[in-house]
Amino acid sequence: MSTNQTLSTDRKQQIAEDLRNYVQNVAGGSANKASKQLTKVSGAYISHMLNGKWDAISDEAWRNVAIQVMVKDWVAVETRSSKGLNVFFEDARLHANVFGIIAEAGTGKTFTGELFTAKENVFMVKCNEWYNRKTFLSELLRVMGKDSGGYTVADMMHHIITSIQRAENPIIILDEADKLSDQVLYFFITLYNMLEGKCGIVLMATDHLEKRIEKGLRLNRKGYKEIYSRLGRKFIPIPKPNDKDITAICLANGVQDALTVKRIINESEGDLRRVKRLVHAEKNRG
Repeated sequence: MSTNQTLSTDRKQQIAEDLRNYVQNVAGGSANKASKQLTKVSGAYISHMLNGKWDAISDEAWRNVAIQVMVKDWVAVETRSSKGLNVFFEDARLHANVFGIIAEAGTGKTFTGELFTAKENVFMVKCNEWYNRKTFLSELLRVMGKDSGGYTVADMMHHIITSIQRAENPIIILDEADKLSDQVLYFFITLYNMLEGKCGIVLMATDHLEKRIEKGLRLNRKGYKEIYSRLGRKFIPIPKPNDKDITAICLANGVQDALTVKRIINESEGDLRRVKRLVHAEKNRG
């Protein structure tokens, strides 16, 4: 019997993104050409994976694609964006502070957060639009290494609070917090109230979260004043990676030619996801 775990939706999304990158940058935008280059991957599989038609695709097929298209051996480089994020992560972790951090898409928020979870008692939830109260708490328990089976919402919240209260220098990072519905976002208030002075909390998103909170304040929506107050009544902007950062990433990941590096800088427009794709494509051409 296979011991492989069932692939999560997030993992499938990442594989689909890597496949999209492969089709665009290695197969010249042709799914048909990509299917001929990849082993046991039909054009229909590629179409279904890229268009979200996943029901008939087995986990074995997903893993086969992942092995062939993933960006291997990526070297992480400290950028001014990751440096700024880590300063606030560490402050929140050591001093139980609470921050609302905003940065453009492609700045490296999620990647930096994932690296920070290597520290003990760092719990990062990647938020989704479809989370309700129960799925959100289940995911938080999962990243804490706890079982949520059979629990009510109240049970899960109690389990989270008591577990975190016993932990040393814990921090909860809510990545893409702007995707949460109001009902789920209100849990931030509960977590703050129950864990104030005992756990750091970071809400991390694009500036859409800031605009949403500002609109909620203007319309006097329930809970928005409480959320804004607990964030210190301000959002902290993180700068985009600059040319120096992108050059360092290219060099660390094997792209040495100055003209090629310049092209990647120009084409990426400061988006690190695009940088990764372009570096990957360049290495495949090589």
